[in-house]
Amino acid sequence: MADPLSEVIRLLHPRAAFANPISGKGNWAVHYTEFGLPSFCVMLEGSCLLTVEGHAPVAVSAGDFVLLPTTPAFTLSSFAPAPAVQMDPHQVASVHREVRYGEPEGAPQMRSLGGSFVFDCADPGLLVSLLPTVVHVRDSARLSQLVNMVGEECVIQRAGSEFVLSRLVELLLVEAMRSAATGDAPAGLLRGLEDERLAPALKQIHARIGHAWTVDQLAKVAALSRSAFFERFTRVVGIAPMAYLLGWRMQIAKQLLAENRLAVGNVAERVGYGSTSAFSVAFSRYVGVAPSQYARP
Repeated sequence: MADPLSEVIRLLHPRAAFANPISGKGNWAVHYTEFGLPSFCVMLEGSCLLTVEGHAPVAVSAGDFVLLPTTPAFTLSSFAPAPAVQMDPHQVASVHREVRYGEPEGAPQMRSLGGSFVFDCADPGLLVSLLPTVVHVRDSARLSQLVNMVGEECVIQRAGSEFVLSRLVELLLVEAMRSAATGDAPAGLLRGLEDERLAPALKQIHARIGHAWTVDQLAKVAALSRSAFFERFTRVVGIAPMAYLLGWRMQIAKQLLAENRLAVGNVAERVGYGSTSAFSVAFSRYVGVAPSQYARP
Protein backbone atom coordinates (compact mmCIF):
# COMPACT_ATOMS: atom_id res chain seq x y z
CA MET A 1 0.00 0.00 0.00
CA ALA A 2 1.20 3.53 -0.77
CA ASP A 3 3.10 5.36 1.97
CA PRO A 4 1.67 8.92 1.99
CA LEU A 5 4.75 10.48 3.58
CA SER A 6 7.03 8.93 0.95
CA GLU A 7 4.70 10.21 -1.74
CA VAL A 8 4.85 13.73 -0.33
CA ILE A 9 8.67 13.65 -0.23
CA ARG A 10 8.79 12.27 -3.76
CA LEU A 11 6.42 14.98 -4.97
CA LEU A 12 8.33 17.76 -3.19
CA HIS A 13 11.66 16.44 -4.54
CA PRO A 14 13.75 18.34 -1.97
CA ARG A 15 17.38 19.23 -2.41
CA ALA A 16 19.78 21.48 -0.58
CA ALA A 17 19.97 24.88 -2.28
CA PHE A 18 23.03 25.69 -0.20
CA ALA A 19 24.71 24.42 2.95
CA ASN A 20 27.35 26.59 4.59
CA PRO A 21 29.66 25.65 7.47
CA ILE A 22 28.99 27.99 10.40
CA SER A 23 31.18 28.50 13.45
CA GLY A 24 31.21 30.73 16.50
CA LYS A 25 33.48 31.70 19.37
CA GLY A 26 33.11 33.91 22.42
CA ASN A 27 29.98 35.96 23.08
CA TRP A 28 28.00 36.64 19.93
CA ALA A 29 24.51 37.12 18.54
CA VAL A 30 23.17 37.41 14.99
CA HIS A 31 19.68 38.36 13.89
CA TYR A 32 18.43 37.10 10.54
CA THR A 33 15.54 38.79 8.79
CA GLU A 34 12.69 36.75 7.36
CA PHE A 35 13.81 34.35 4.62
CA GLY A 36 10.55 32.68 3.60
CA LEU A 37 12.14 29.47 2.26
CA PRO A 38 12.58 26.27 4.31
CA SER A 39 15.93 26.32 6.10
CA PHE A 40 17.78 23.98 8.42
CA CYS A 41 20.60 23.84 10.94
CA VAL A 42 22.64 20.77 11.85
CA MET A 43 24.60 21.26 15.08
CA LEU A 44 27.94 19.48 14.75
CA GLU A 45 29.77 20.67 17.88
CA GLY A 46 29.01 22.87 20.89
CA SER A 47 25.69 24.64 21.34
CA CYS A 48 23.86 27.92 20.84
CA LEU A 49 20.51 29.58 21.52
CA LEU A 50 17.84 29.86 18.83
CA THR A 51 15.08 32.45 19.26
CA VAL A 52 12.30 32.55 16.67
CA GLU A 53 9.83 35.41 16.89
CA GLY A 54 6.72 34.22 18.69
CA HIS A 55 8.44 31.18 20.26
CA ALA A 56 10.38 30.55 23.45
CA PRO A 57 14.20 30.34 23.04
CA VAL A 58 15.53 26.86 22.22
CA ALA A 59 18.96 25.52 23.19
CA VAL A 60 20.44 23.67 20.21
CA SER A 61 23.22 21.19 21.05
CA ALA A 62 25.57 18.87 19.17
CA GLY A 63 23.61 16.23 17.28
CA ASP A 64 20.43 18.32 17.08
CA PHE A 65 18.58 19.16 13.88
CA VAL A 66 16.41 22.26 13.45
CA LEU A 67 14.04 22.87 10.57
CA LEU A 68 12.22 26.15 9.94
CA PRO A 69 9.67 25.41 7.17
CA THR A 70 9.05 29.09 6.41
CA THR A 71 12.08 30.67 8.16
CA PRO A 72 10.61 33.73 9.85
CA ALA A 73 12.97 36.24 11.46
CA PHE A 74 15.15 34.60 14.12
CA THR A 75 18.21 35.14 16.33
CA LEU A 76 21.13 32.79 16.97
CA SER A 77 23.40 33.55 19.89
CA SER A 78 25.83 32.30 22.49
CA PHE A 79 24.39 31.92 25.97
CA ALA A 80 26.04 35.11 27.26
CA PRO A 81 24.40 38.42 26.26
CA ALA A 82 25.86 40.17 23.21
CA PRO A 83 24.64 42.85 20.79
CA ALA A 84 23.04 41.26 17.74
CA VAL A 85 24.66 41.69 14.32
CA GLN A 86 22.04 42.07 11.58
CA MET A 87 22.26 39.42 8.85
CA ASP A 88 20.54 39.16 5.47
CA PRO A 89 19.74 35.46 4.80
CA HIS A 90 19.63 36.02 1.03
CA GLN A 91 23.13 37.44 1.10
CA VAL A 92 24.44 34.56 3.24
CA ALA A 93 22.83 32.07 0.84
CA SER A 94 24.85 33.53 -2.04
CA VAL A 95 28.21 33.17 -0.23
CA HIS A 96 29.50 29.61 -0.40
CA ARG A 97 32.06 29.71 2.37
CA GLU A 98 32.25 29.37 6.14
CA VAL A 99 30.24 31.91 8.13
CA ARG A 100 31.87 32.99 11.39
CA TYR A 101 30.13 34.48 14.44
CA GLY A 102 31.89 36.25 17.29
CA GLU A 103 35.67 36.19 17.60
CA PRO A 104 37.22 35.70 14.14
CA GLU A 105 40.36 33.91 15.32
CA GLY A 106 40.94 30.68 17.24
CA ALA A 107 39.32 27.29 17.47
CA PRO A 108 35.51 27.55 17.32
CA GLN A 109 33.35 26.67 20.31
CA MET A 110 30.35 26.01 18.05
CA ARG A 111 30.28 24.35 14.64
CA SER A 112 27.17 23.78 12.58
CA LEU A 113 25.91 23.43 9.03
CA GLY A 114 23.17 25.83 7.96
CA GLY A 115 21.33 25.87 4.69
CA SER A 116 18.13 25.93 2.73
CA PHE A 117 15.89 23.55 0.81
CA VAL A 118 14.37 24.06 -2.59
CA PHE A 119 11.67 21.87 -4.08
CA ASP A 120 11.77 20.94 -7.75
CA CYS A 121 8.40 19.39 -8.49
CA ALA A 122 5.60 20.66 -6.29
CA ASP A 123 4.05 23.43 -4.27
CA PRO A 124 6.32 24.22 -1.26
CA GLY A 125 3.13 24.96 0.68
CA LEU A 126 2.81 21.19 1.10
CA LEU A 127 5.72 21.21 3.55
CA VAL A 128 4.38 24.20 5.45
CA SER A 129 1.02 22.49 5.85
CA LEU A 130 2.66 19.41 7.35
CA LEU A 131 4.96 20.93 9.95
CA PRO A 132 4.98 23.41 12.85
CA THR A 133 6.87 26.71 12.60
CA VAL A 134 9.90 25.27 14.42
CA VAL A 135 10.94 21.61 14.26
CA HIS A 136 13.67 20.79 16.79
CA VAL A 137 14.78 17.17 16.92
CA ARG A 138 17.12 15.98 19.65
CA ASP A 139 18.12 12.62 21.14
CA SER A 140 17.44 10.75 17.89
CA ALA A 141 19.96 7.98 17.22
CA ARG A 142 19.13 7.92 13.51
CA LEU A 143 19.43 11.69 13.17
CA SER A 144 22.71 11.65 15.13
CA GLN A 145 24.14 9.17 12.63
CA LEU A 146 23.11 11.40 9.74
CA VAL A 147 24.47 14.51 11.49
CA ASN A 148 27.81 12.75 12.03
CA MET A 149 27.96 11.82 8.35
CA VAL A 150 27.18 15.42 7.39
CA GLY A 151 30.01 16.58 9.66
CA GLU A 152 32.46 14.13 8.08
CA GLU A 153 31.55 15.24 4.56
CA CYS A 154 32.05 18.89 5.53
CA VAL A 155 35.48 18.24 7.03
CA ILE A 156 36.92 15.78 4.51
CA GLN A 157 35.50 17.33 1.30
CA ARG A 158 36.07 14.23 -0.82
CA ALA A 159 35.05 13.85 -4.46
CA GLY A 160 31.27 13.77 -4.70
CA SER A 161 30.75 15.58 -1.38
CA GLU A 162 28.23 18.02 -2.86
CA PHE A 163 26.03 15.16 -4.08
CA VAL A 164 26.38 13.19 -0.83
CA LEU A 165 25.54 16.24 1.28
CA SER A 166 22.43 16.87 -0.80
CA ARG A 167 21.19 13.31 -0.25
CA LEU A 168 22.03 13.39 3.47
CA VAL A 169 20.12 16.64 3.92
CA GLU A 170 17.14 15.07 2.14
CA LEU A 171 17.26 12.17 4.62
CA LEU A 172 17.48 14.65 7.49
CA LEU A 173 14.27 16.27 6.24
CA VAL A 174 12.47 12.91 6.15
CA GLU A 175 13.63 12.03 9.67
CA ALA A 176 12.59 15.46 10.94
CA MET A 177 9.13 14.99 9.46
CA ARG A 178 8.86 11.55 11.07
CA SER A 179 9.89 12.98 14.41
CA ALA A 180 7.32 15.76 14.09
CA ALA A 181 4.50 13.24 13.56
CA THR A 182 3.29 13.24 17.16
CA GLY A 183 0.17 14.17 19.04
CA ASP A 184 1.64 17.66 19.42
CA ALA A 185 1.95 18.12 15.66
CA PRO A 186 -0.31 20.68 14.00
CA ALA A 187 -3.34 19.50 12.08
CA GLY A 188 -2.15 17.89 8.85
CA LEU A 189 -1.10 14.69 7.14
CA LEU A 190 1.63 13.86 9.67
CA ARG A 191 -0.79 13.97 12.56
CA GLY A 192 -3.36 12.01 10.56
CA LEU A 193 -0.84 9.24 9.91
CA GLU A 194 -0.36 8.86 13.67
CA ASP A 195 -4.10 8.36 14.18
CA GLU A 196 -4.85 4.62 14.16
CA ARG A 197 -8.31 5.13 12.65
CA LEU A 198 -7.44 7.77 10.06
CA ALA A 199 -4.15 6.28 8.86
CA PRO A 200 -5.79 3.40 6.92
CA ALA A 201 -8.12 5.83 5.16
CA LEU A 202 -5.25 8.17 4.25
CA LYS A 203 -3.22 5.27 2.91
CA GLN A 204 -6.15 4.12 0.78
CA ILE A 205 -6.57 7.62 -0.66
CA HIS A 206 -2.93 7.70 -1.68
CA ALA A 207 -2.87 4.10 -2.90
CA ARG A 208 -5.99 4.49 -5.07
CA ILE A 209 -6.05 8.15 -6.06
CA GLY A 210 -8.19 7.38 -9.12
CA HIS A 211 -10.94 5.63 -7.17
CA ALA A 212 -14.31 7.39 -6.86
CA TRP A 213 -14.07 7.72 -3.09
CA THR A 214 -17.01 8.83 -0.94
CA VAL A 215 -17.00 9.84 2.70
CA ASP A 216 -19.03 6.70 3.49
CA GLN A 217 -16.40 4.44 1.90
CA LEU A 218 -13.53 6.12 3.71
CA ALA A 219 -15.44 6.00 7.01
CA LYS A 220 -15.84 2.24 6.54
CA VAL A 221 -12.07 1.88 5.98
CA ALA A 222 -11.51 3.82 9.22
CA ALA A 223 -14.11 1.69 11.08
CA LEU A 224 -16.02 4.82 12.09
CA SER A 225 -19.49 6.15 11.46
CA ARG A 226 -19.77 8.70 8.68
CA SER A 227 -20.26 11.63 11.05
CA ALA A 228 -17.50 10.52 13.45
CA PHE A 229 -15.06 10.03 10.57
CA PHE A 230 -15.84 13.39 9.00
CA GLU A 231 -15.42 15.24 12.32
CA ARG A 232 -12.22 13.39 13.28
CA PHE A 233 -10.61 13.73 9.84
CA THR A 234 -11.41 17.44 9.64
CA ARG A 235 -10.09 18.10 13.16
CA VAL A 236 -6.90 16.02 12.91
CA VAL A 237 -5.93 16.60 9.26
CA GLY A 238 -7.23 20.17 9.24
CA ILE A 239 -9.37 19.81 6.14
CA ALA A 240 -12.50 17.89 5.18
CA PRO A 241 -11.95 14.44 3.59
CA MET A 242 -13.17 15.33 0.10
CA ALA A 243 -11.21 18.60 0.14
CA TYR A 244 -8.07 16.64 1.07
CA LEU A 245 -8.75 14.18 -1.76
CA LEU A 246 -9.21 17.03 -4.22
CA GLY A 247 -6.02 18.75 -3.10
CA TRP A 248 -3.95 15.60 -3.45
CA ARG A 249 -5.45 14.81 -6.86
CA MET A 250 -4.51 18.30 -8.02
CA GLN A 251 -0.95 17.92 -6.73
CA ILE A 252 -0.54 14.67 -8.66
CA ALA A 253 -2.13 16.23 -11.75
CA LYS A 254 0.23 19.22 -11.60
CA GLN A 255 3.22 16.91 -11.43
CA LEU A 256 2.06 14.79 -14.38
CA LEU A 257 1.27 17.85 -16.48
CA ALA A 258 4.51 19.64 -15.61
CA GLU A 259 6.56 16.62 -16.60
CA ASN A 260 4.61 16.34 -19.88
CA ARG A 261 4.27 12.62 -19.35
CA LEU A 262 0.59 12.32 -20.24
CA ALA A 263 -2.09 14.07 -22.26
CA VAL A 264 -4.74 16.00 -20.34
CA GLY A 265 -7.30 13.23 -20.86
CA ASN A 266 -4.93 10.61 -19.51
CA VAL A 267 -4.14 12.77 -16.48
CA ALA A 268 -7.85 13.21 -15.83
CA GLU A 269 -8.35 9.45 -15.84
CA ARG A 270 -5.28 8.87 -13.65
CA VAL A 271 -6.56 11.16 -10.88
CA GLY A 272 -10.14 9.92 -10.85
CA TYR A 273 -12.15 12.03 -13.29
CA GLY A 274 -14.58 10.39 -15.69
CA SER A 275 -14.26 13.11 -18.31
CA THR A 276 -11.62 15.53 -19.49
CA SER A 277 -14.05 18.44 -19.24
CA ALA A 278 -14.89 17.74 -15.58
CA PHE A 279 -11.19 17.52 -14.76
CA SER A 280 -10.43 20.74 -16.66
CA VAL A 281 -13.11 22.64 -14.73
CA ALA A 282 -11.87 21.30 -11.36
CA PHE A 283 -8.22 21.95 -12.21
CA SER A 284 -8.90 25.48 -13.45
CA ARG A 285 -10.80 26.34 -10.27
CA TYR A 286 -8.12 24.89 -8.01
CA VAL A 287 -4.94 26.00 -9.78
CA GLY A 288 -6.16 29.12 -11.58
CA VAL A 289 -5.19 28.07 -15.10
CA ALA A 290 -6.44 25.39 -17.48
CA PRO A 291 -4.54 22.07 -17.57
CA SER A 292 -3.40 22.70 -21.15
CA GLN A 293 -1.88 26.04 -20.11
CA TYR A 294 -0.20 24.54 -17.05
CA ALA A 295 1.38 21.84 -19.20
CA ARG A 296 3.04 24.29 -21.58
CA PRO A 297 6.84 24.63 -21.17
